[in-house]
Amino acid sequence: MFLGYTFLDALYQTCMTMTTVGYGEVHPPTTGMKIFSTSLMIMGVGIALYNLTVMVGAITDGEVQRYFERRRMDRRIAAMSGHVIVCGYGRVGRSARDHLKAMGAQVVVVDNVPERVVHLAEPHLVGDCTRDDVLIAAGIERARALVATLESDADTVYLTLSARAIAPDLVIISRARTVESKEKLTLAGATRAVNPQLIGGRRIAAFALQAHVAEFLDVVMHDEELDFRVQQVRVLPSSPLAGQRLGDLELERRSGARLLAYRPAARRPFEPNPEQDTLLAPGSVLIAFGSLTQIDALAELAAPQ
Repeated sequence: MFLGYTFLDALYQTCMTMTTVGYGEVHPPTTGMKIFSTSLMIMGVGIALYNLTVMVGAITDGEVQRYFERRRMDRRIAAMSGHVIVCGYGRVGRSARDHLKAMGAQVVVVDNVPERVVHLAEPHLVGDCTRDDVLIAAGIERARALVATLESDADTVYLTLSARAIAPDLVIISRARTVESKEKLTLAGATRAVNPQLIGGRRIAAFALQAHVAEFLDVVMHDEELDFRVQQVRVLPSSPLAGQRLGDLELERRSGARLLAYRPAARRPFEPNPEQDTLLAPGSVLIAFGSLTQIDALAELAAPQ
């Protein structure tokens, strides 16, 4: 009992007061009941106004819109396969993303600074790239490759270790800020550890001493308007080319693409201008030069049956 009311009467009176239905009093109001009802009405209206203010603020601040955009982005990423994840969207990450997009690759960008990625039209995530749940949300288990360009080499090493543990066969390209970090990143599982300063220095030297060669390689690798390309074609174990003698396959005649080099396996030396009696090992790679049509024809010949 409270102020002479049973629990059911008190609940009924409270609901009438809060909803402003106002059918009438259950019992004649006492002084205590008047004080309680007045307090209840003031608090009820205050709570309702506060909740309304929060809802309006959320809508005007874009929280609801951002929520639905995030859900839509998550669905887009969940539907992707064979994409490239770019972790870290600084200057190097932005440049890598631009070149990947120009080459026709699907890209998911991940960065822990919202201002860097919220304006992007393509799929992106805001989060810590070194966390497994963030990598999984970015679709690492379905990805073709991961590019690690974080702020510090320590974070990049940790990211490389995490990514390799989740996806043992993933291609991982890690940026090394110092030459000394390259070996650590390789030991951590990076497919390739890249130092932009070292590469930039080599390119500058190449343009200084062999300008035409450097420009030719730059054009065939990056000029989208040129019809010719240097591309790699992988010979998978299920490919009809695996185990076959290169001369017997007549790949140049059948595709029109010229074979520049052959690599028997990852981390093995390239064999420039391979001999005709070369046996194509499963998992090997062909480096070919030709038009887009010729490269596609070679890739079709190497495709698993």
